[in-house]
Amino acid sequence: MKSGWERVTFGDVFELDLDTVVVDASATYQMAGVLSYGRGLFGKPSVAGADVSYKYFYRLHPGQIVVSQLFGWEGALATVDHDFAGKFVSSQFPTFRPKSHVDAGFARWLIQDRVVWEQLKSSAKGLGDRRRTLSPEIFFDTSSMLPPIEEQRRIRAHLDAIDINITRARVLRGESDAQSRALIRSLIDPRNYTGGQRVPMRELVTWRPPDVVVRENESYLFAGVYSFGRGVFRKEAVSGMNFAYDRLTRVRSGEFTYPKLMAWEGALGVVPDDCDGCHVSPEFPVFTVDTSKVLPAILDIHFKTPAVWRDLAAISAGTNLRRRRLNPTSFLEYRFPLPPMKLQMEVEAIAENAASKRKLQDDAFLLQKAILPSVLDRVFHS
Repeated sequence: MKSGWERVTFGDVFELDLDTVVVDASATYQMAGVLSYGRGLFGKPSVAGADVSYKYFYRLHPGQIVVSQLFGWEGALATVDHDFAGKFVSSQFPTFRPKSHVDAGFARWLIQDRVVWEQLKSSAKGLGDRRRTLSPEIFFDTSSMLPPIEEQRRIRAHLDAIDINITRARVLRGESDAQSRALIRSLIDPRNYTGGQRVPMRELVTWRPPDVVVRENESYLFAGVYSFGRGVFRKEAVSGMNFAYDRLTRVRSGEFTYPKLMAWEGALGVVPDDCDGCHVSPEFPVFTVDTSKVLPAILDIHFKTPAVWRDLAAISAGTNLRRRRLNPTSFLEYRFPLPPMKLQMEVEAIAENAASKRKLQDDAFLLQKAILPSVLDRVFHS
């Protein structure tokens, strides 16, 4: 055991600190939630008191620790900072405060120790992982090593410095990525080149019907499409007996697809190589691309442009914003600003080079993120 360190329970370290607010049917409450795996708090939509069944909420204050009773065992514990002061959580998120002999900044790192999460997981009550729950008593029974207060402050300063550098790297990476994407989009903006023309999508792509008959005794690996221009991604395998569709479409790399219901908010994209052979439901029209006229990369760049989503929203059917559907027939009539092929090829090469650099940046950032868990493990368990 390290000199001066002692094993304590969280009951020695924290005390329950609940600012209970009775729900008023005439009031509105700005809510917060807790992300798993130590990723902190996040903002949730406001709720009207008249629309909830809870009799009371907990109001958050800086320095508190929030614990999710449902997912605390997988690291859904967080420290409240000033950005979340005054927001509310439901009664399933009890709040605690470090005691006087515990540095509040050190407590933030104490609850991110993966060994703590393992203890919570083994103690949580319930049948099956997704039904485990944590009571304050279980939280208080969790144990950890605690150094003297001055050592706590030294460790906290060291960990905070690492975290600040990682956050700064993430921000710079995001800014660089946004600038790169904006530059590439500008290259195919019709205002910035000559010799282009507006062409209906039906001249560039071909809509093909579902080609897979669903069998209940088989599994199907699915693909999905993120909103806000984040592209096509690989999902999980699902048994044929678990969905109602009798036909699916098997997508191929380089094809174009979107969900009818969410296309208006940027859920469109070209199928990447790692989704080749995946399946989508009939709610995802799939189009083969005539590469003699347009390169898939150019389609991908164009339809990931926020200004384009507004145009798609205008041609999507439905009176309710959240229920607008972009029908394939309407999409095929959309007039695409087609650049000359020479420019397309140049932009494709630039985009591929940017994607390669982005991959290197992503790999470096993942290595940076791995530093903190490693340092935490050395702090508490070496």
